[in-house]
Amino acid sequence: MHIPDGYLSPATCAAGFVVALPTLAVAAKRVQSTVKTRNVPTLAMLAAVSFLVMMFNIPIPDGTTAHAVGGVLIAVLLGPWAAVIAVSVALLFQALLFGDGGVLAYGVNVVNMAIILPFVGYAVYRLVAGGSTLTSRRRVVAAFLGGYVGINAAALATAIELGVQPDLFHTAAGVPLYSPYHLSQTIPAMMLAHLLVAGVVEGVMTAGTVAYLQRANLPLLQINHPNVRVDDADVASGRGRRIRPGLVAVGAVLLMVVLTPLGLLAPGGAFGEDAPGALKLDSLGLSAVPAGMAKYTGFWHHALFNGYDFANNDHPWIGYVLSAVVGILAIGLVVFVLGWVLRRLTGGGSRGSDGVAVVDVREAAAEAEAQNDETVSR
Repeated sequence: MHIPDGYLSPATCAAGFVVALPTLAVAAKRVQSTVKTRNVPTLAMLAAVSFLVMMFNIPIPDGTTAHAVGGVLIAVLLGPWAAVIAVSVALLFQALLFGDGGVLAYGVNVVNMAIILPFVGYAVYRLVAGGSTLTSRRRVVAAFLGGYVGINAAALATAIELGVQPDLFHTAAGVPLYSPYHLSQTIPAMMLAHLLVAGVVEGVMTAGTVAYLQRANLPLLQINHPNVRVDDADVASGRGRRIRPGLVAVGAVLLMVVLTPLGLLAPGGAFGEDAPGALKLDSLGLSAVPAGMAKYTGFWHHALFNGYDFANNDHPWIGYVLSAVVGILAIGLVVFVLGWVLRRLTGGGSRGSDGVAVVDVREAAAEAEAQNDETVSR
C-alpha cells in the first residue's frame, strides 16, 4: 500500500500534501489536549509498533505481499488524532530511511494510511461498540470490524489513486505517463489481497489487543474511553491482570522483529510497488517504461537501509531484522520527543478525546481508598 515515487503524477502528489499537511497540523493541536504527559511513552511505543507492523509483509497466494498498519488500534487506544501523528511519523521514516513509499508520494500515503484508515476504522468501532461496557465482548467484535473496514478503505483509496493515473495523465497517443494500471486492474489486485488477508490480520491484531487489555490493563483502555462504564461483575469474576502487560508487549515486539523477513518468502513484492525494471511491459501493452515513472522513480536516493537492506541484498534476513530494530528505536524516540514537546507547550493538559477530563484509574482508586480509611478511623 506504500505508493512509490513515479506511480503518481506531480499534481496527484501535490493534492495529497494539500490534504495531509493541514490534517497533521490539526492532529498536532488535538493531540496536545487528548494525550496526557504520562501517555506520551504509549504513543511512542504504538508508533514504533505501527512501523514494525507495516514491515511485516504477509505472502499472498498470488505471489505478492500485503501488510497491516495498526492505525485503528492506535485510534481505539489513544484516539484517531493520535493515530494520524503516529502513523505519519512511521511513514516518514519508512520513506526517508528505508525507501518504502515515495517522498513525493508521502502526502498521499499519509492520506490513505494515517487519515482514512484510522478515522474510518474508528468510526466503525464506535458504531458497533455503541454503549457497551468497556469489558464487553462487543467491543472486541467492534475492534475487529473497525480494523478490517479501516484498512480496506485505505486499500480502496490506493487502488483508485493508482487506477485513475492512465486516464488522467497520458501522452497524445494515450500511453500512460505514470502508473500503467487501470482501475480494472488496481481494484481487484488491491482489494482481494486486503479483503482476504491483510484486513483479517488488521482486524485480529486490533481485536486481540483490545481483548487482552480488557483482562490485563484496563487503565490503558480507559485513556480514550473516560466515560465508558466498566462492568464490575466481569472484573470481579477474574477478568483482571494475569501477566504483566509490559512483558507481553516486549515479547510480542521481539517476536515480530524476528519474523519481519517473512515477506521474503513471496516471489514478488506488493502490488503497485514494483521498480520500473520489474514491470511486465508486454502484459501492459507497453514497449517502454512510462516516461513520468522513469523520471520520478528514485527521486529520493539517500535511504540508509534502502529496501530494508544494508549489504547489497547479500543478507536480506539480517537486513530486515536490523532495519526493524533501527526503525523502532528511531520512531519511538522521535514520537516521544514530539509528544513531550507538544505537552510542554500546553502545560500538560489532561482532557479526554471528547474534551472530557481523563481520570487515571489508579489515582482514583488510591484516593477512594484513602477516603475509606479516613471514614473508618472516624
